Amino acid sequence: MASTVSNAATTDAAQGTATVPPSDVEHLLAGLTLEEKASLLSGLDFWNTQPVVRDRRVLVPSVMVTDGPHGLRKQAETPDHLGLGVSVPATCFPTAAALGSTWDRDLLRRVGEALGRETRANDVAVLLGPGINIKRSPLCGRNFEYLSEDPVISGELGAALVEGIQSQGVGTSLKHYAANNQEADRMRVSADVDERTLREIYLAGFERVVRKAQPWTVMCSYNKVNDVYASQNRWLLTEVLRDEWGFEGMVVSDWGAVRDRVAAVAAGLDLEMPATGGRSDADVMAAVRESRLDEAVVDQAARRVLRLVAQAQPALAEPGSYDAEAHHALAREAAAAGTVLLRNEPVDGAPLLPLAGGDGLAVIGELARTPRYQGAGSSQVNPTRLDDALSALREATGTDVPFAAGYTVDGADHGSGTDAEALRAEAVEVAEAAQTVVVFLGLPASYESEGYDREHLDLPAEQVLLLDAVAAVNRRVVAVLSNGSAVAVAPWRELTPAIVEGWLGGQAGGSAIADVLLGTVNPSGRLAETIPLRLEDNPSYGNFPGELGHVRYGEGVLVGYRWYDARRVEVAYPFGHGLSYTRFAYDDVDAVVTGAGAEAGVRVTVRVTNTGERAGADVVQVYVADPQAQVQRPERELKAFAKVHLEAGESREVAFDLDARDLAYWHPVLRRWAVEGGEFIVSVGASSRDLRGSVSAQVEGEDVRSPLQPLSTVAEALDDPRVGEHVREFVYGGGVADDMLGMIGDMPLAVVADFGMAGFDHERLTALLAAAR
Repeated sequence: MASTVSNAATTDAAQGTATVPPSDVEHLLAGLTLEEKASLLSGLDFWNTQPVVRDRRVLVPSVMVTDGPHGLRKQAETPDHLGLGVSVPATCFPTAAALGSTWDRDLLRRVGEALGRETRANDVAVLLGPGINIKRSPLCGRNFEYLSEDPVISGELGAALVEGIQSQGVGTSLKHYAANNQEADRMRVSADVDERTLREIYLAGFERVVRKAQPWTVMCSYNKVNDVYASQNRWLLTEVLRDEWGFEGMVVSDWGAVRDRVAAVAAGLDLEMPATGGRSDADVMAAVRESRLDEAVVDQAARRVLRLVAQAQPALAEPGSYDAEAHHALAREAAAAGTVLLRNEPVDGAPLLPLAGGDGLAVIGELARTPRYQGAGSSQVNPTRLDDALSALREATGTDVPFAAGYTVDGADHGSGTDAEALRAEAVEVAEAAQTVVVFLGLPASYESEGYDREHLDLPAEQVLLLDAVAAVNRRVVAVLSNGSAVAVAPWRELTPAIVEGWLGGQAGGSAIADVLLGTVNPSGRLAETIPLRLEDNPSYGNFPGELGHVRYGEGVLVGYRWYDARRVEVAYPFGHGLSYTRFAYDDVDAVVTGAGAEAGVRVTVRVTNTGERAGADVVQVYVADPQAQVQRPERELKAFAKVHLEAGESREVAFDLDARDLAYWHPVLRRWAVEGGEFIVSVGASSRDLRGSVSAQVEGEDVRSPLQPLSTVAEALDDPRVGEHVREFVYGGGVADDMLGMIGDMPLAVVADFGMAGFDHERLTALLAAAR
């Protein structure tokens, strides 16, 4: 059993052996000078907070924060932000793209606990993750670090990770807040988003994590939101995050995200990272002395930093250890759970997967031998060990499975080169001699990374040519994908009866793929992002990555499956899709309304039965539609889900309690969440396109009509129960000429009064508005 134990003592005053740990924050704060308080608001170096040392006595110790979302990246040598320097060995868990596809809160909580143990064992106070930004476009180079295109998945699974990590006495940093959905021009671009879209899509996941799990820190993003840098956006950092959601922790900048330190402190950003050589401290002190910044604001920011340092002390005093082998096994379990079986067509009368064993099996594709298991950039982990699928298949089957590389993995696209042709010829020879061939395909590391976006969704041409050549000589072909976000599968999927989406599965991903292929694990992953037929079908197409410093979120709330479903756009594989080696039936779908107005709710029940011959897990998904709303709402929206493990033949009732927020939308005029009364359609299914049952629920909501005003239209007045009958009598009782009836509905009442149509003048308008009030 391998364990790692860390608690390396240090005599450096910066790291500190503090004789006075800051447990009494208020007492300590009261005794600090302005210079000392200002120093707390910026880093000591790349990864450590500033200590306060007075007369060689450490009043406030420094604490360390490190990346990253799916594994500890504590750098052992020269620090950097882009993952170039060597870091200490740590478990590289599956990336968020794979973890999101598990749809499994309990599993992610256990992964979080393991991450927390490794963080604590290495004397680190805060792990910089999880990242929960919405996958607005499949081109975003950092999508592998994010969970989903949907805020419910991002919020629920993000909260589970935070709960798990923080259960070990260390903190998290929920990132990147907010509307950071691309890498192109990320340090200055303005994400121009209307408030309803922000609230319902891009902030909703953050809100859910904050309310459920209270992360120790939230990390602001580089970009601007509606022309204001996130680092100095008071509406985001204070009014929404703290005042509305009740966030109690510290806000830290992304590394180098602060453009105006004084404005950032005033907005609610507490800690700037990394160190600025004292420049920011001097700016803050000067602003206080010149009465441009209230010292009480500095006190509040310093107080939050001190609280963080205090929270970290118990774990730093007893860092403990972790079992590296157990964590590797957990990484393998998580990678298998996030693997999505996209396609499994019958060959010779039976589905191609699972494989019967190693006899007659061949493996093709360099990615089977040289796995791509994580993305590039600040999240890069130095794994404690690394499994490859080829070795795992050979070990599991006890056979020397034949192998051909088929292509190189250096990222070069040389589909017509001599070397590529020789590699393909070798692969075809291996495929011809095999009964079944597993071909490993995927994106090279150079295709997706922090710092830049992809240009297209295509696999390298040499890989598609390889698959075509193999399929020409063997019809029993399984394709296994390694990628951090959606790739174009439509051009080649008919070449292969079975497709397995393995994502970037972490250090144990190779063994996990073998488990799924051989049926040791029954696949239960479900897509947390839609795989489109074409890039041009994506809702952000035409508004990504923007121009002249702005990116317009013109699709509004219709992000991901919300767009595809509302626009009836065909997709390669829909949101929520994933196959199993067993079958599940849904019966007795029911919805019972449990409240009204602001307390409205619906209890949804469904019976799920495993009708197949082996145990498996299904993801039951609940979607809600509000077809009668005043505003355009999506065709359906995910509101709840549960991963249910069932033995063969087992049946279970699954219940979901939807609350008012699950039924509400952000009212752009009232600027609050509102439940509009009327009929809601509640659907239960296995994906956004595979709905197994739908029921109607009549909900007594709120009156969310805007008050009638002079510029309200005739149609709006007709819809007002207080004056509608009077207006209807005027319009349809002969007061309006027949040739005007078609256009009057959109006329403002004031314009009708201006025209004096049928005696409707401003005096009558005033009386009408008074009656409506």
